[in-house]
Amino acid sequence: MISTYALRKAAPMDENDRKHELFLIDGSGFIFRAFHALPPLTRPDGTPVNAVLGFTNMLVKLITDMHVPNIAVIFDAKRKNFRNDIYPAYKANRLETPPELIPQFPLIREATAAFSIPSIELEGFEADDLIATYAKLAHAKG
Repeated sequence: MISTYALRKAAPMDENDRKHELFLIDGSGFIFRAFHALPPLTRPDGTPVNAVLGFTNMLVKLITDMHVPNIAVIFDAKRKNFRNDIYPAYKANRLETPPELIPQFPLIREATAAFSIPSIELEGFEADDLIATYAKLAHAKG
């Protein structure tokens, strides 16, 4: 699964033209990847934070290695979306979200804000839907 999408102008760019690059991150993809990549970690109060740490580490690496000029993190709003109305069995075989991941979602959104990175989510749509829409709009605007 590709979790980071880069949109560039069709014409080749030199280093001075990087202002036209747009990175749209599938936040949910980053979250689950981070959660499963790191061992369980908790704050002193017992709140799990392994996904928070992994997520922020991935953001730091993307920002420092890629020097991303335009970036946004796109989150899934909820599990149920318009596809469930079309096909009730959509993702029916997917496991429930691990309970130790649930309290990390708001912390990850706070961390994204702390980086001054815009985050986007829209009820009834998955991150992939929004990424495709924003990529198409951004491409149309150059």
